[in-house]
Amino acid sequence: MILETERLILRPWKESDAESLYKYASDPAVGPIAGWPPHKSVDESLGVIKNVLNGAECYAITMKPNDEAIGAIELKLNGHTDKTDRDDECELGYWLGKPFWGKGIMSEAAREIIRHGFEEAGMSKIWVGYYEGNDKSKRVQEKLKFRFQHKSENVDVPLMHEKRTDYVSSMTKGQWQWDKRNTFADRQRQARIQFLSQTGIPGTW
Repeated sequence: MILETERLILRPWKESDAESLYKYASDPAVGPIAGWPPHKSVDESLGVIKNVLNGAECYAITMKPNDEAIGAIELKLNGHTDKTDRDDECELGYWLGKPFWGKGIMSEAAREIIRHGFEEAGMSKIWVGYYEGNDKSKRVQEKLKFRFQHKSENVDVPLMHEKRTDYVSSMTKGQWQWDKRNTFADRQRQARIQFLSQTGIPGTW
């Protein structure tokens, strides 16, 4: 499966992505805050591609027209997440190389994979979480309109050999459809306001 947005291509990981994965995943600002240590070699990154980034709904994030993998995004299905034990629910996971932070890339990628999850993968609910202190991930989830559900303290983070506080949110298909309709209606309203203000035509809105 290949997914596409205005700026991005989301595609399956390839072994040839090992060098670009290492370039971004070796940055200590990227992995530890998400719960995994920086990669130490291209060989380690290759092993991660083969054994971790191989899920049915795991995608490399690439920017058009470049095919370089700059991050990862995944719908973790039942059996690969501790957030749910239902086949029609999953967990959204993601990370992005530091040079691409602050450009709206992750929100753009997440909106598309959420659409795919609800419209094509048969999901009824998508869960997501972030560890305390990961404010960038928190802002992405708020921008996407996930609803906060609960906070769990002393959660094991095995790869980092420590415990953290985990904040968990979710989105149902119904909520996603409602937000989508309201966003579209709001854009139409704003376009009408702009048109009326530019033409000087009196009206109410």
